[in-house]
Amino acid sequence: MEFKDYYDILGVKPDASEADIKAAYRKLARKYHPDKNKDAGAEEKFKSINEANEVLKDADKRRSYDELRAGGYRQGEQFRPPPGWQGQPGHGDMGDGDFSDFFESLFGRNAAGGQRGQARPRRGRDVQASVQIDLQTAFDGGRTRLSMQDPAGGERVLEVKIPAGIQSGQTIRLSGQGQAGMGGGPKGDLLLEVTVRDDPRFRLDGRNVLHVLPISPWEAALGATVSVPTLAGKVDLRIPAGSQSGRKLRLKGRGMPGANPGDQLVELSIRAPLAESDSQRAAYEALRDQFTDYDPRS
Repeated sequence: MEFKDYYDILGVKPDASEADIKAAYRKLARKYHPDKNKDAGAEEKFKSINEANEVLKDADKRRSYDELRAGGYRQGEQFRPPPGWQGQPGHGDMGDGDFSDFFESLFGRNAAGGQRGQARPRRGRDVQASVQIDLQTAFDGGRTRLSMQDPAGGERVLEVKIPAGIQSGQTIRLSGQGQAGMGGGPKGDLLLEVTVRDDPRFRLDGRNVLHVLPISPWEAALGATVSVPTLAGKVDLRIPAGSQSGRKLRLKGRGMPGANPGDQLVELSIRAPLAESDSQRAAYEALRDQFTDYDPRS
């Protein structure tokens, strides 16, 4: 079957008011009414106008139709009802009160004007979207604002609660924020897939958090206690004497929160300072002379 653009049929914009729709319908209905217009195609045009008005004058039908139309369908394109739209297409003679297969596939045989009974209430479809958050928000939890495109072309802003410890790929469900139901049925839900943005200080490995810690050669050789950043704030970490670059020290329970909290792994990275003065060069020369048997490439 073909998709019907009811706004195009009535010659109004998707954000048209109820008054605009009513006025457009009355003007076109007078023009194409079969009793007044005997031109070929006038009767079919009149039926299309009636059908478009039947949907757009009803707030629930219009909301459902808008959410479907937001999928990018255009007038005359081949159309198949998406999963969850379980109307039964109508067939047979199209009298003044009849509607197209397209209409009945969306709203059922009994959805028109209340004269054919009431459509069975059906829950609206769930809608999938994505939300990006920073690592600190994923750790702490909290709230973030999300802008969503409205089916009518506008924009709505939702406040999303972020549970502490959420990870990339997990889903947040917002009840009643999906597509409108049909026949008085409840709205569907909005399913938000979470992506945690990269952080310049930390890298996630499951629930563990990895941090690369620069240390000086003497801190590595002699040992030291240094301040280390974590997602919960700075802590003191003891570096054992004789440490090498690449060594990982574990801060228990300092990773992402959860039923089984992760750890923070601190990877040591030895950084040698530049010798920028005669005395600093002399210090490196003295160090070299003290370690004549040391070969870092052996």
